[in-house]
Amino acid sequence: MLDEKQLITDCVNEKREAQRILYDRYSRRLMAICLRYCRTRAEAEDVLQETFLKIFASLRTFRFESKLETWMTRITINTALNFQRQRLYLLPMVDVTEIQLMEDENVSLADFHFSELIKIVQALPDGCRIVFNLFAIEGYVHSEIASMLNISEGTSKSQLFRARTLLREKIDQASMKYEEGKNI
Repeated sequence: MLDEKQLITDCVNEKREAQRILYDRYSRRLMAICLRYCRTRAEAEDVLQETFLKIFASLRTFRFESKLETWMTRITINTALNFQRQRLYLLPMVDVTEIQLMEDENVSLADFHFSELIKIVQALPDGCRIVFNLFAIEGYVHSEIASMLNISEGTSKSQLFRARTLLREKIDQASMKYEEGKNI
């Protein structure tokens, strides 16, 4: 098994086998990110392909100041955001200055499979899905999200609130169906 530095060197030198190894090693993890940001699997596959093109084109600039996976994750998120950004101007986003977030409520996701959760997140409207991913999963704060998406902080907060509300409804509906199925 190639170590990370040798793998990067071989990829920079355009060795196809090394590129295949890099793709095989990281594509599943990066695809999971793409699926969270895209509405369909086909869109996610397009974003993943574009991501790897960018990775291979800029791999020689990787400075080993972070883990390769972290660097590639950042490229994946940026590629997914650029893909979605083209549609953001069409989204109905409401700017709210004060919004009460449901910080103390817990949702049990133990009965859900990863693919079920991805489908629930993919069903969110684009603006809600993107803000939810950036805030809840990637860990950005509203000021950073607002800057990344060229929206106000209030819009970011309202999109997150709406995403959480919709997610809670969808999870509750799915839980009820699951419980009904168990009782049959």
